[in-house]
Amino acid sequence: MPRIFVTRPFADEGINMLKAKKYQVDVYEHDEVIPRKELLKRVVGCDALLSLLTDKIDAEVMDAAGSSLKIIANYAVGFDNIDLAAAKERNIVATNTPSDDVNRSVAEHAFALILALAHRIPESDTYARAGRYKGWSPNNLIGTDVEGKTLGIVGLGRIGMSLAKKAVHGFGMKCVYADMRRNKEFETEFDARQLPLDQLLKVSDFVSLHVPLLPSTKHLISTEQFALMKKTALLINTARGPVVDEKALLRALRTKRIAGAGLDVYECEPAIDCDMSDKLELKQFTNVVLTPHTASATIEARQAMSRVAAENIIAVLTGNDPINPAK
Repeated sequence: MPRIFVTRPFADEGINMLKAKKYQVDVYEHDEVIPRKELLKRVVGCDALLSLLTDKIDAEVMDAAGSSLKIIANYAVGFDNIDLAAAKERNIVATNTPSDDVNRSVAEHAFALILALAHRIPESDTYARAGRYKGWSPNNLIGTDVEGKTLGIVGLGRIGMSLAKKAVHGFGMKCVYADMRRNKEFETEFDARQLPLDQLLKVSDFVSLHVPLLPSTKHLISTEQFALMKKTALLINTARGPVVDEKALLRALRTKRIAGAGLDVYECEPAIDCDMSDKLELKQFTNVVLTPHTASATIEARQAMSRVAAENIIAVLTGNDPINPAK
């Protein structure tokens, strides 16, 4: 009987699918990141490892599992936590969990950050709760509309395209994008233009990041890029934290080089700030909206991720190709 080790409890649909196949499913009992020693102990002899993005799955883990390990199914769209080269050397399949549900949820969250910043909703909430609201004022907490503004999408994958649909068709925004590949169909549907990144940064009112974390995308947005952006521009990051150089972002906020940022991910996650000694904190800026890596935290998205992870495991353990190979 194949044995599956799951590194943390999560949405149950996928777990139930694996149990229905009569697999032995061993789930780490605690709702926390599994300690390294416990991970190395629990993977021994498993046929499939269902991991989370918070788990570092490297050669040591794969060797601890042994020759029985056939698949690492990552419960995430991203897979920068897995050493793909080490997996390939050991003939272990690695998969991820993209789905329409996840794309939609992350895109909705990105747009929620856009609206929250544009209309200064968190600031207004804090203001009202603090008892500072004494009556209507024509000049209080002035924000900006999004209709007619330009949204720059960096990385035109499925999430980026889902965001464009909401922004252009739903809210009347204009759209430009930066990507390695041109998408003429997208351009036609959304009246969009492909631009080099530096040009996109110059013309965009909102810049939303949707690239994977690769050596080429680490600190993709840094001091040079902030210098190109409009002073009224707002940055949104629901991709991966290290895509943005945190030090450069803090300087851009402090000097009012940009108007604000909406962040769901952080360079030194789970820490919100990498360096507390510099007395600059993202949390101190009222024009920064922070969410705790919850862009895909909807019932629909998390159940879909669970199902896709299980489908990948079932496919590989029954001798078929994975549905979503990580590559």
